[in-house]
Formats: sequence, C-alpha cells, structure tokens
Amino acid sequence: MSTKTTMLRTVAAVAAVVVISISTARSASAELITGETIAITEWMYSPSVGPAEYVEFTNVGTRPIDMTGWSEDDATEKPGHHDLSTFGIVQPGESVIACEGSDVSGFRSYWGLTSTVEVVAYGTSDNLGRSDEVNLYDSTGGLVDRLTFNDQGSGSVKGPRTQGTGGNVPLADLFQNNASQTILSVVGDSYHSHHSNFSYTDGGTGDIGNPGVYTPYVASPEPSSIALLVAGLVGLLGYAWHKRTQM
Repeated sequence: MSTKTTMLRTVAAVAAVVVISISTARSASAELITGETIAITEWMYSPSVGPAEYVEFTNVGTRPIDMTGWSEDDATEKPGHHDLSTFGIVQPGESVIACEGSDVSGFRSYWGLTSTVEVVAYGTSDNLGRSDEVNLYDSTGGLVDRLTFNDQGSGSVKGPRTQGTGGNVPLADLFQNNASQTILSVVGDSYHSHHSNFSYTDGGTGDIGNPGVYTPYVASPEPSSIALLVAGLVGLLGYAWHKRTQM
C-alpha cells in the first residue's frame, strides 16, 4: 500500500472518530432538551439556618436565552406569578437563582455569590413546602419545566427532603419531572457543594448547597465548530503527509 493511500486513510479514520464522538455527545444533549433550554437544576424548599429557600435555573443549551417576561410559580401553577425578567439574557451554562423574600444581598452573602450570579427575590406571597411544585414559564406563559416533589410521597414525586440541604437534578433527568432522582448536596461532591458563609448561623455549620453553578453541564460544540475542527485536523495531517513526501 502506498504512503499516500495510508495517510489518506488515516486522515479519514481520525476525522470519522472526531465527528462520531462529537455527534454522539450532541445527540445525547438533544434528547434532554425539548423546546426551551432553561432547566430546574437545584432547589432547597426550606433552609435550616439561611435567609431563604431558593430554586436554581440553568441554561443547558448552546444559545443565549432571553428570560424577559419569564416567570415561576409553585403548585398553584399560575404563569406570571413570580416575574423573572430581571435575569435578562442567560448565557449557555449560566445558572440564575430565584429566592424567597427580598434580601438579595443577604442571600448573596450567605452563599458567597459574586455579583455575576443573577438573583431574583420573589417576596413572601407564597413559599415552597415539603410537598410542592416548581413551575417555570416562558414569556408566552408556556410551561418550560416542572418539578413536583413530596418527600413523604411515592413514585417519581418522592424526592429527598431539601431542608437545609440543596437537591440537585442530575443531567440525565432534566425536564423529566422526576424528583426521585434528585441528589442531596454533600460538601465536596461533584456539584461543588459547600457550607454557607455562616452569616446567619446559630452555632451550627450552616446549610449545604451549590446555588449559582451547575457543574454537570457541558456545552456541546455547534456544527460550525465541528466542521472547523475536522478541517483543521485534515489540514494538519495533510501537511504532515506533504512534508513526508518531500523528504
């Protein structure tokens, strides 16, 4: 077999591996994402020490999402109840927080959040309970994601009791409304969970969670990025083959 033929086959084989690997990752992501790409990724219905309950939303897609006009509500399921417009443009991989009450600065301080993490306080008109629901609506009032939970229930709604400990929705279970798969935060886990900053402690160690970051998220490359990667690979191997034939 000629050197040229061997090199061309090598280029084709490597390029195929790259395309298949990336396409597989993109297919897996596409199976998770239906419609809008903002997901409920963590919640704590009741802090043991801290200032407020919270729900974390993450853009798990590959495009920015404008959350102007979006809203959240609990089991009453009323679009527009808690306005989330302040979030504005949410970038891929970015997590934003909706918390009870009005003390956004206190919430940031308690969890050690920087100003780059968007936080919206939705008042005290209602609050999450042990058996409740989180509903996320887009600007048209359409349901984007829902999480129904009851630590005393059964089946898909029976999630862990997120009192003083955040509950994380695994990547594979996003948009599935299956609280039973929720993983409670543990300090140093793969979700980067940690104790609070103790601002509101009563002598204990504070609550445990990771609001503001969703580490399982990995953005899949866009098709244009895949094409550039493959073209660059082919060009590099072609150059190597050219140099070899000139020797």
